[in-house]
Amino acid sequence: MARILLAEDDDSLRGFLVKALERAGHEVVDFGDGDTAWHALQNAAYDLLLTDIVMPGLDGVELAKRGAEIDPAMKVMFITGFAAVALNPANHAPSKARVLSKPFHLRDLVSEVDRLCMAA
Repeated sequence: MARILLAEDDDSLRGFLVKALERAGHEVVDFGDGDTAWHALQNAAYDLLLTDIVMPGLDGVELAKRGAEIDPAMKVMFITGFAAVALNPANHAPSKARVLSKPFHLRDLVSEVDRLCMAA
């Protein structure tokens, strides 16, 4: 399936997301902050960046912008309780990024990831 970089600062949520995505057949590399996730994006290729917006260090919007500069084909999905921040045009988030608002069911997340990764 897809190789996913997950950036989420909530340890418990991150663990649940990793398990759900791996059970669905995806390869997941996860980080608890934007800075270490950014380092990983510079050193390996990913099909999808799945990131929270509000995190310590580099926030998810900036992480997504930088990631899109490195690999414009990489898909981006924000998981956030602050959807308006991601959707605000002034933030210049990647235009094709998807937003999944918290709280969400893990089944919905996996479905959205599958749909996004299968899209041409």
